Amino acid sequence: MSILDNRPALKAQIDQVAEVAGYLWIKGWAERNGGNITVNITEWADEGMKALPAISEVKPIGKTLPRLKGCWFYCKGTGKRMRDLARQPMANGSIIRILEDCAHYEIVADQPVAPTSELPSHLAVHDYLLAKGSPYRASLHTHPIELVALTHSRKWMKKDAATKMLWSMIPETKAFCPRGLGMVPYMLPSSVELADATIRTLDQDYDVVMWEKHGVFAVDVDIMSAFDQVDVLNKSAQIYIAAKNMGFEPDGMTDAQLKEMSFAFGLPK
Repeated sequence: MSILDNRPALKAQIDQVAEVAGYLWIKGWAERNGGNITVNITEWADEGMKALPAISEVKPIGKTLPRLKGCWFYCKGTGKRMRDLARQPMANGSIIRILEDCAHYEIVADQPVAPTSELPSHLAVHDYLLAKGSPYRASLHTHPIELVALTHSRKWMKKDAATKMLWSMIPETKAFCPRGLGMVPYMLPSSVELADATIRTLDQDYDVVMWEKHGVFAVDVDIMSAFDQVDVLNKSAQIYIAAKNMGFEPDGMTDAQLKEMSFAFGLPK
């Protein structure tokens, strides 16, 4: 038996997570157990789910997150591989619920797979999103090759330098990633400092945040939409690098053309 049985709406969400995990592996963005996915599934938690007993001991989150009281999440398991999650999402991830004190959680289904070691960071972002009244319910961390490569140059770590270049490579990038790419200087992976810096950068009106020499963190309404934003941005990075490999600096779209895009499609920036 699985918690997904006879819950088609919930199963559709987990199936989407598995589909995205497969894309991440195929693209080479999820080596070994790299990357994480966390999805707020509270709206699909029915009364039957709420009555289920825990299958783990109560575990501390590591911080108190007041807006997550009673929330439910699907989380990729710690040490689990995206390529395995793509085939068996409930054996390589688990569903957890946040307790009344907003500082502890317990695993409910299907197996006692410990969530990602970055769970406090992911949950802190979800707490921030709820506080902001955002409709975003999914967070994705992955290692897109060409975007990570850009961060090895200080030129692209300057505020909005990479955004402007990536937008200018192909019109779809500004249309489908209209808030651009926020930049966070290198910090220790899984650290509180990195989590706090990510939230500060998201609060500057970005949906995708680049961690220098590490990877991206993206949020959106669902996990496929978060993946799409990263995919679009990385395509632009590939176009830029392809032009450089051909021996020239790409012209890119002009400022006037980018402004025209914003006006024509009602984009926020």
